[in-house]
Amino acid sequence: MGTIASEVSDSTPPAGIEVHSIDWVPLEERHGKPSSVGAIWFVGSLNLTGLATGVVTLSMGASLLWTVVATVLGSLFGTFFMAFHSAQGPQLGLPQLVQSRPQFGYLGAAFTVWVFALVNYVAFNTSDALLSGQALNTLTGIPNGIGYALAAVVAAVIALFGYEWIHRLNKWLTWPFVVITAAITGAALFGGGLPEGVWDAGPFELAPFMLVFVFVAGFQLGWAPYVSDYSRYLRPDVPVRSTFWWTYLPSAVSGIWVFVLGAVVSAGAPEGTDPVTALKLAADRLFSGFGTIAVVVLLVGLLSIMAINQYGGSLTMISIVDSFRPVKPTRIIRIATIGIMMVAVGTVSILVGIDQFNWFFANVVVVLTYLFIPWTAVNLVDFFFVRRGQYVVKEIFNPHGIYGRWGWRGNLAYVIGLAFMAPFMVITGLYVGPVAESLGGVDYSIFVGLPVSGALYWFFARSLDLDTERRMVREEGLLDELH
Repeated sequence: MGTIASEVSDSTPPAGIEVHSIDWVPLEERHGKPSSVGAIWFVGSLNLTGLATGVVTLSMGASLLWTVVATVLGSLFGTFFMAFHSAQGPQLGLPQLVQSRPQFGYLGAAFTVWVFALVNYVAFNTSDALLSGQALNTLTGIPNGIGYALAAVVAAVIALFGYEWIHRLNKWLTWPFVVITAAITGAALFGGGLPEGVWDAGPFELAPFMLVFVFVAGFQLGWAPYVSDYSRYLRPDVPVRSTFWWTYLPSAVSGIWVFVLGAVVSAGAPEGTDPVTALKLAADRLFSGFGTIAVVVLLVGLLSIMAINQYGGSLTMISIVDSFRPVKPTRIIRIATIGIMMVAVGTVSILVGIDQFNWFFANVVVVLTYLFIPWTAVNLVDFFFVRRGQYVVKEIFNPHGIYGRWGWRGNLAYVIGLAFMAPFMVITGLYVGPVAESLGGVDYSIFVGLPVSGALYWFFARSLDLDTERRMVREEGLLDELH
């Protein structure tokens, strides 16, 4: 199964620290139920970044009511694709991005997909860093940079212990978070801070409505490059529909809840207020001091998602290096890559600063959405319609194997899809595509990139020798004990 997969399959995790990184998880180590995935994706949005997402949506120009409608629709849409990626984990037992090698090639995946994924982790964790620093500054008065460093160290420890501890932490946090978030919601809605007439619909404007839709859908799609990392230890006989629904419903429901809450909290705060301060103002309307409790709780949730981003960033860096030189996934390399993530994120967050958070976060999410839409289409079409979950795992780790070094089908479908999207894109303050401009600034790119990239890949894949691949899958026999 190649250097990576073979050298760790018989190892025992030392002191609870996860041994596996980008290698295949052997069947004897598969465990858990699909419901365990639910806790990850429910708690995944109930944090300061999720709340800040809602704060940013209200700054996009739509009224509060139309912002809420666009948020609900965008979350339901984006989570649909993300949840199907989650269903790939039990079937293959591999991290999400390693699954891109059969479509993009051994080297092609590193250049086309993984570099963008690493940017994704750094960008999202920069947003987390800004908010964690601001939260600790609000709570203790310490400088934002020191606050981020403290938060990042805690997240790094969780990320180092890995898969099992990330699952446990989110399971423990679920019900306390439900209670606290419900209390914050009550304070925001009924605490008297909302201005009169805030729920008046006002005129419907498609351009800001679609900005919110794409932004929220993109936030949910942003989980796609690593969502199956947290289902890959499940048994491969877990039905696709179970993993899908245990991902889709918790993520969509918690996403809608916290995004709408963020918009409501923002509506009740002075214009330009940062997300942490807006949260504290809203929660304090329930009783004095509750704002501090609310910030602490959502900061804990933020530490959890920072750990997930550091964990995913570490796997991505190891994957990139392994594409050029085989890597043994030791604890040392995991510590090193997690450390690199911390430094990179800290540097970028200092350059951005909390005052630029809304602008940075809004544009980062939208740009990353554009970059991952064609990948999502190619990856899902390949898994569900072309190869139908049948992959030769050892060949995924073979640089000269049947999947090739450069998968022209995936790369070409990706590039063409991105090119078709470009005229429809809207990046606030930076770029408006000619078609989007002619349509009054309405962003339809998400509805272009998905079908174009998916259809092109399906057409290109007709020349694949799938009979040979399926024979090799049977000969490999990794799943024989299930039958």
